[in-house]
Amino acid sequence: MSVLHAGSYRLSLARPLIIGIVNTTPDSFSDGGRWHDAAAAIRHALQLQEAGADILDVGGESTRPGAATVPADEEIRRVLPVIGALVDRGCVVSIDTRKPEVMRAALDAGAAMVNDVMALRTPGALEAIVASDVAVCLMHMQGEPQSMQLAPHYADVVDEVKQFLHGRVQACEAAGIARERLVIDPGFGFGKTLAHNLALLKQLHRLADLEIPVLVGLSRKSMLGTLTGRSVEAREFAGVAAHLCAVAHGAKLLRVHNVTAMRDALAIWNAVEESRDGT
Repeated sequence: MSVLHAGSYRLSLARPLIIGIVNTTPDSFSDGGRWHDAAAAIRHALQLQEAGADILDVGGESTRPGAATVPADEEIRRVLPVIGALVDRGCVVSIDTRKPEVMRAALDAGAAMVNDVMALRTPGALEAIVASDVAVCLMHMQGEPQSMQLAPHYADVVDEVKQFLHGRVQACEAAGIARERLVIDPGFGFGKTLAHNLALLKQLHRLADLEIPVLVGLSRKSMLGTLTGRSVEAREFAGVAAHLCAVAHGAKLLRVHNVTAMRDALAIWNAVEESRDGT
């Protein structure tokens, strides 16, 4: 049975885990500004936990295509009160950031995981994680948020993403970060076309071959809108379907906005998977 080590927590991956998204940004692509106030963000996060989220992922900087960079002190101002309040309530908290200063502040506040779209490539990020005992998610992204969707190109997207993530896992292990603390994310929509995203989803099992838990975040993303014609707010059914496809191909963690819908879908999935034939 695989177990993710995240600070003092030991999270079983026998069943897929649900990560609830808590944005404290004014410009997130799907819910920007809704939880910009700390009190509102805390209430929303606690609702996600009650709905069934195993981990709460708090972010203070949007990484949507074209998003502007936020200064570290402003990002810290946005996320720290939320993280502190959630940790005090016994929540497993992840910080969604690429900045070492924000990582250290969040870890000091009790965060048990770092979710980094730069896969610890920012100078100082790897050292911030080595000095702790938290889990870390290493994500693949081609380019930067400001320009990543202008003209993404790969010879073989699955192989290139796999090799990148394998390299980052090796770098973490060489620095002294145990494999039990690592998670990988192919980065759907981060420097990828629809065709790239579909290839990654269909062949996700190739990433699972790395024997590191795979996190997938497809909630409300533009590929779902392209395939269904639905607006951002109307992509929940498509998101559930996409995440179940990911689970079928080996995903162990799902990062979503609608925890209730994902929890119910996984309840059926888990029941079927765990049932005995003929009983």
